[in-house]
Amino acid sequence: MTQSINVRHVLITIFVLVSLHSHATSVPVFNGLNFPDWSEQVQFHLGALDLDLVFQVEKPVAITDASSNEGKAHYKARERSNIICLMFMRMSIASNINLAIPKTDNAKEFMKFVEERF
Repeated sequence: MTQSINVRHVLITIFVLVSLHSHATSVPVFNGLNFPDWSEQVQFHLGALDLDLVFQVEKPVAITDASSNEGKAHYKARERSNIICLMFMRMSIASNINLAIPKTDNAKEFMKFVEERF
């Protein structure tokens, strides 16, 4: 039974990654001149994939052993959203521009850096 669950988890993960890549390739590459269009498309696709939690809610306090299961699940979902959003945005930015954006591990900050610079 455990092997069946693991195979199912792998298949779901592969489906999500393929879907994410498909959406990312339909976003116009950010070239430094098209921020409004790029930003709108990024937000649309992340929303359509239900991955935009990081843009919808503030970062919750760190989880502890005393945190509720709901709190732990919310924290985990937001962290996953943050990681995937960062990857998605970086995939859709021209490489020479990616180098000019300060490194951050926060998707909201990343979007803000891009907006401020371009």
